[in-house]
Amino acid sequence: MLASNEERPAGATDMSLGIVGIDHVQMSVPRALEAECLAFYRNVLGLSEIPKPEELRVRGGAWFQVGGAQFHIGVDPEPFPRSKRHVCFLVPDIASARAAAVTKGAVIEEEGVAEGLQRFFVRDPAGNRIEIGQR
Repeated sequence: MLASNEERPAGATDMSLGIVGIDHVQMSVPRALEAECLAFYRNVLGLSEIPKPEELRVRGGAWFQVGGAQFHIGVDPEPFPRSKRHVCFLVPDIASARAAAVTKGAVIEEEGVAEGLQRFFVRDPAGNRIEIGQR
């Protein structure tokens, strides 16, 4: 495998992995905030929880179904710094979603339009950035 700063050998071609979709996305929360964060995803965002496989339940966290993909919450032993990494959940009505998020106690961090996506950002209790958008 080539490092990102290495040149390709003469005659080498780029080969696609053939990626066609996303099965799931996982975010992590610190163990100390697990219950508070799961309540945020269940109650504030209203995600539909699905059962985790029995052998994975001991790890904590939860799994949610979002359209054709899954969203997993994993648990880390330690907190982590805030960052811009995020997941974007699509909604059919951005104004209604924003109103519902605020009513449920979410703080709108930023909002606007980018590349045709109307959007706003909130953070879960662990500081994970969540984008809510409408195309």
